[in-house]
Amino acid sequence: MSGRPLDVLEDSLDEPVTVTLKDESAYYGVLAGYDQHMNVVLEESLDDSVPGDVELEQVQDTTIIRGDNVVTIKA
Repeated sequence: MSGRPLDVLEDSLDEPVTVTLKDESAYYGVLAGYDQHMNVVLEESLDDSVPGDVELEQVQDTTIIRGDNVVTIKA
């Protein structure tokens, strides 16, 4: 994987990711899309097991997250 942020997002398309926001909330879902502003589109994951010990909210249906609120995106 390349170190450039958009390249990392490209490599993570259609994969489960955890998105952490400025308000410290975190969302888990499949990365369905993104743009140059790092706005991301998450879709519901078919996998019921949510990773990690941080309290995550699994997205329902399709969720769009504005890039200015994103702190981290972890594959």
